[in-house]
Amino acid sequence: MNEQEFEKMKNQRIWYPYAQMKHMKTPYHIVDANGVYLYTDDNKMIDSISSWWCMIHGYKNPEITDAIKAQAEKFSHVMLCNLSHDGAVEFAEKLADFLPGTLNHVFFSDSGSVSVEVALKMAMQYYVNKNQRREKVLSLKNSYHGDTFKTMEVGDSSEYHFAFKQKTNVDHINTNIEELEDAFKNHGEEYYCMIVEPLLQGAGGMKMYDISFLKRARELCDEYGVLLIFDEVATGFGRTGNRFVSDLVLPDIVCLGKALTGGYIGHAATVASDKVYEAFYSDESGKALMHGPTFMGNALAITAGIKSLEIFKRENYMKKISHIEEFSKKLLSGYKNPKIKEIRIMGGCIAVEANNPADLTGYQDFAYKNGVFARPFSNIMYAMVPYIITDTELTQVIETMKAWWNKQ
Repeated sequence: MNEQEFEKMKNQRIWYPYAQMKHMKTPYHIVDANGVYLYTDDNKMIDSISSWWCMIHGYKNPEITDAIKAQAEKFSHVMLCNLSHDGAVEFAEKLADFLPGTLNHVFFSDSGSVSVEVALKMAMQYYVNKNQRREKVLSLKNSYHGDTFKTMEVGDSSEYHFAFKQKTNVDHINTNIEELEDAFKNHGEEYYCMIVEPLLQGAGGMKMYDISFLKRARELCDEYGVLLIFDEVATGFGRTGNRFVSDLVLPDIVCLGKALTGGYIGHAATVASDKVYEAFYSDESGKALMHGPTFMGNALAITAGIKSLEIFKRENYMKKISHIEEFSKKLLSGYKNPKIKEIRIMGGCIAVEANNPADLTGYQDFAYKNGVFARPFSNIMYAMVPYIITDTELTQVIETMKAWWNKQ
């Protein structure tokens, strides 16, 4: 490393995610945001990916902003160990009422990755509390469940293979019922859980699959006594066109994040069924769940979550999402390009899979010049727009996508 490179390295203060810092492209510097728009000093662009899929209400929603301000005047945070507060109690009750079945027991945490870590820990201890020892997890190929250590292990991202020479306690299968049945036949009594991103696999390639796979998974989990975990951090709150995929097939544990607070403050929740919770509810202190993030139940995040859920229900967001899906399909109906492998649309998600990842090089800057913020990855161009988007704005997003392919 020469002196100039050393000085450049030494002066870098922010370590940005998913980037080789030595040659990272300068990020767009945001000075304001409102509705579906992000503002730089010289541009205004539609956020087509909702800041990693969380800003479902768009930016600067006055109801959420005012609610956070009001809570900050009281207190911003108290720990949730030996202390509690009205907001945490209220939000847990409202989430339990909003979720299907007996998903009634809410464990708050500070990020989606941590909510999955908690779910995996919860599932393993469930069997320990029942004097059983199970050590294997069944997961899916092309899955992503977070960036923490156990979530990296149960996921199937090639970027994380450096950490594991061999995954001896995790089996990965395709979303194929025959593979599913074979996995349970061979190892069903060894699994303590099966974990999936239901219907839509996000960071693993925006892959979409049929509900029949999840229905069969539920049957096999029941047959072999395996806990079924739905990682709905990305899919929850309408992204697949369902409120939750858990409405269609009921898991034992569901993980929520991203849209949980409308994106206004990071927070997450791991919600367990009565069956799971009962295994921890005991006179024996050793059967307690020994986990406690510092910022779980943060008062500002909880306030944002309560207001976000209220808006989601009151403004009939499921109708908005249905319209986004129908309108997207209309605009992309019949569209073809020899460099496109497949176009997939589900709920509030559009995925355009390229044959060659190199064909997406330069798309982000192209989109920027056309008033759209986009972040393709691997060979996937995609949009997960805020639910408040207008037809005109959604048209701009999709026409920008098409314009890129038309010039190839």
